[in-house]
Amino acid sequence: MNQLKIAIIKERKTPPDRRVVLSPEQLLAAKQRFPQTVFKIEASNIRVFSDKAYQEAGFEVIHNIADCDVMIGVKEVPEEALIPNKTYLFFSHTIKKQAHNRSLLKAVLDKNITLIDFETMVNSQGKRLLGFGKYAGIVGAYNGFRTWGLKYNTWQLPRAGELSGKRDLLNHLKKLKLPNLKLLVTGNGRVANSVQDMLDAMPIKSVSVDAFLNKTFHEPVYCKIHVVDYYKHKAGTVFNKVHFYENPQDYESDFMKFARVTDVLFTGHFYSQGAPYFYTKEDVQSSAFNIKVIADISCDVNGPIATTLRSSNIEAPIYGYDPETGKETNFKNKNAIAVMAVSNLPCELPKDASLGFGEVFLQEILPAFFNNDKDGILQRAKITENGKLTPNFKHLQDFVDHQKRF
Repeated sequence: MNQLKIAIIKERKTPPDRRVVLSPEQLLAAKQRFPQTVFKIEASNIRVFSDKAYQEAGFEVIHNIADCDVMIGVKEVPEEALIPNKTYLFFSHTIKKQAHNRSLLKAVLDKNITLIDFETMVNSQGKRLLGFGKYAGIVGAYNGFRTWGLKYNTWQLPRAGELSGKRDLLNHLKKLKLPNLKLLVTGNGRVANSVQDMLDAMPIKSVSVDAFLNKTFHEPVYCKIHVVDYYKHKAGTVFNKVHFYENPQDYESDFMKFARVTDVLFTGHFYSQGAPYFYTKEDVQSSAFNIKVIADISCDVNGPIATTLRSSNIEAPIYGYDPETGKETNFKNKNAIAVMAVSNLPCELPKDASLGFGEVFLQEILPAFFNNDKDGILQRAKITENGKLTPNFKHLQDFVDHQKRF
């Protein structure tokens, strides 16, 4: 095999994303482990680790990476920046037929690019290997408390992006004098678990579903719930998780019992199409609906959380939901529900998120380039190859073919 040349590419999306797949130290470890490889850095003035830091680690920082074989980035690469006949690794956000990236997938095919998507990288058991969910949960938890403070003028927390990392975020949260809030966390994956980690690090007590629903507390408490807690079978039979995932149409929401007693909602669940909504606009109009602040980390627009009208952004993270009209309003209005629905939360912790991602990439993914992909990680994650969709992603063919009909 000829000498492999790998480029760490510049992030070009707007708003700017400062994350990177491998830090200078991690890249140095990669070079020591795979000395036959040439690593080059595409110059960038926004990356969380400076060009100078990579140069000081002994890597070439250049503007033209056309001679490299493998291009590694984080977010989608603009079509005009794609170099034909190369292998690219990044989050393409195309596997769910996302309309805004249809032309990107078409360009990848037209330019004969091998696209390997981080989101589709799984082990032999089908478990995802890479993601930024942990950091979305960390920032989402922080932003939930920041939102409460801004809505009720009880405290002023700085933006997460102005702080140095998770420890700094927690130091600010631990100083808060919290009222007797009931906090609810949905989900059981990386996002929800990292929200839970943040709450556990604060003086907030974890309570059972039964206690959360039925008891009055004189201290802040939280409860973490999963599908078995907020969905029920329409016929009243015992909830069966396997049956639910295969037949979501046979189930309905049982979330309102939580909405009646919750002050702040943190969403960390995965929502699949066809499952019942958690609550509707009509539910929110009910006098029984008590939720005042929603940190919608899952952020499924027009989905199961009816109050999420749109995704927000880091610069303007909060908007209000008017329960009477179902329309957006000023979140500080008395009756408004404050919604934080930033869709790119890990960008506010670029250093922590990059280091965490790079650690997994270095251990689990990079070796596949040098061991003939013996575990099939790269092959399973390939969306395109030789100008065509791979067999695993043939279901995207109509998405590509009918580009102009959407």
